[in-house]
Amino acid sequence: MAKQDSRSDLVGLVSTDRERVETAWVDSVAGSLKGRISKAEVGRELRELYTALVEGLTAGGEDARSEELSETRALLTELSRNRARQGFTPSETAISVLALKQALEPALRNDSAADTSTYLRLSRILDDLALFTIETYTRTREEIISSQADQLMELSTPVVKLWDGVIALPLVGTLDSARTQVVMEKLLQALVDTGSEQAIIDITGVPAVDTQVAQHLLKTIVAARLMGAECTVSGIRPQIAQTIVALGIEFGDIVTKATLADALQLALKKSGVDLVVHQGGGR
Repeated sequence: MAKQDSRSDLVGLVSTDRERVETAWVDSVAGSLKGRISKAEVGRELRELYTALVEGLTAGGEDARSEELSETRALLTELSRNRARQGFTPSETAISVLALKQALEPALRNDSAADTSTYLRLSRILDDLALFTIETYTRTREEIISSQADQLMELSTPVVKLWDGVIALPLVGTLDSARTQVVMEKLLQALVDTGSEQAIIDITGVPAVDTQVAQHLLKTIVAARLMGAECTVSGIRPQIAQTIVALGIEFGDIVTKATLADALQLALKKSGVDLVVHQGGGR
């Protein structure tokens, strides 16, 4: 009986003067978002959320993770993911839940002990729902960042067809294990798509070459060779050459060239293309 009375107190608190509470809640949240979402959209979201919360409390849900409040969590998940995609901060997202506590304060009658106890119980539920909101927001932001990183990796690893049978892979930035996998996959796919037998890996845009970077390059070259392609590494600047020697890195029989132009000239020669070099403007 006491438990039923306790549930009734919670439902009574959220049901008292509901229209005023919803209006105050919507006004507070919409103001915190500074017009980046229309007040009508905020009102739709929060009224749906409030209805789900009342129904969940009526069904006996006093734990934010309870089955009775599953619909409330589902709506919060949608809200949090939308806020994350729209670029709002965690605080701006959590306020969508926490502002309800302030909107409910006028519903307390004469600061009675019973009302205060009920308000504190509801406050704890709302705090837990706010934490759930932040957790969902954080996961969504991590997914977005990971997706953007993958897209940037794809964009930073273009394969260019320089000539029939000759492709180039200009690398910019640092090579790590994840990026090496993307480099290898794109190079091998380009070899298949173009039927090329000559591949140039240009590292002019790689800031430094250490043992790990060299190993990643070698893996990519070995994979290309297994596909029947000869690889040339270009962009070996003086300081990188000195580093390679100092580290004792062995490139074995891999051909290296100082510039992409030199590597292209060699690749074309291996492909059987006769080059005529004009000097001094002569023909």
